[in-house]
Amino acid sequence: MRICRVIDVSTSGYYKWRKSHISKRKAEDRKLLKDIQKHHELSYKIYGSPRIEQELRKNGIKTSKKRVARIMQENGIRSIIKRKYKSTTNSKHRLPIAENLLNQDFSVSRLDSLWTSDITGIWTKEGWLFLVIILEVKSRQIISWKVSNNLSKNFVIDATAIAIKIRKPKESLIFHSDQGVQYASLEMRKLLIKNNITQSMSKRGDCYDNAITETFFHTLKTEWVYQKTYETRKEAENSLFIYIELFYNRKRLHSSLNYNSPIDYEKKILHNK
Repeated sequence: MRICRVIDVSTSGYYKWRKSHISKRKAEDRKLLKDIQKHHELSYKIYGSPRIEQELRKNGIKTSKKRVARIMQENGIRSIIKRKYKSTTNSKHRLPIAENLLNQDFSVSRLDSLWTSDITGIWTKEGWLFLVIILEVKSRQIISWKVSNNLSKNFVIDATAIAIKIRKPKESLIFHSDQGVQYASLEMRKLLIKNNITQSMSKRGDCYDNAITETFFHTLKTEWVYQKTYETRKEAENSLFIYIELFYNRKRLHSSLNYNSPIDYEKKILHNK
């Protein structure tokens, strides 16, 4: 072979080297595959190659997105996410509407300067289960959530009161939501005023005005809810606890947070103060 003449080695020596090189690469791939499978399982099979690669880096394993993607593809490892999501809201009422203070600008400089909230429905064989969340925009953490069998205002007020109790916001805070009757109720407005929280509402029917919260619901539905069939509302509630409290807040890597989880991101902010 010409290459053998150029580098002055025998043909048999070249093929022996090439075989050992390929074997070493395959051995490394097999070891990396085990690590990929481990983190894929730990993510409840949600992660694709970009987040798997970030998890490997966090655990001291140096590799590349391209290599991780190749190994995952060769071994049939893929994200279980289903790409479908539809959101709904009810804003047909005559209650007072707060001014939209954001106009789709969700940039914030500190924690607890902006919270957003919304409601979504989750189907079970017992009927609908409704979920409300209170989201801290800087860290994307779900600081409070509640479920209800109906769309009464009480579970939204309760979730908001819990968030206030947990965070105890001391500086100016904006609470942003859609124009749903639950957020426009007198009791809700009184709760926010009592705690010096300024209320803001999206324009009617414009999901982009509450895009961050809609993004969370999209993530929740496509990564988790659409993969399951819930026999009862209680089963759905327990499932939501696992996703929100044990995975999303504590473990899920967010590209917008430099691949940190919300809780880890907040810890870094507080540590650097």
